[in-house]
Amino acid sequence: QVQLVESGGGLVQPGGSLRLSCAASGSIFSINVMGWYRQGPGKQRELVAAITSGGSTNYADSVKGRFTISRENAKNTVYLEMNSLKPEDTAVYYCNARGLYYSEYATVPFGSWGQGTHVTVSS
Repeated sequence: QVQLVESGGGLVQPGGSLRLSCAASGSIFSINVMGWYRQGPGKQRELVAAITSGGSTNYADSVKGRFTISRENAKNTVYLEMNSLKPEDTAVYYCNARGLYYSEYATVPFGSWGQGTHVTVSS
């Protein structure tokens, strides 16, 4: 019903920057929250940052001051600007969105995940 497609991952040196993008498509009525999660090698998936449709944001302590989340509501797109990257930021980054989509006779809640994009921070 709602698909998420991420882009922007890659290999970067410590101290470098990357920008991730995630676009949602489908029969979307509204998206309440969009966020980024990550799963490093041998670790559990964790929240990196999230943003509501009104622009309120929430960040993991480990990325505060280095990462910035933003969104374009009209494009159903969320971004994650990552600066001062560290080797411990290496992970697969997943986009997540929660909201409502159009079904045949009503709007229905959804929660969708993207396929993930790899971020590797290494010299």
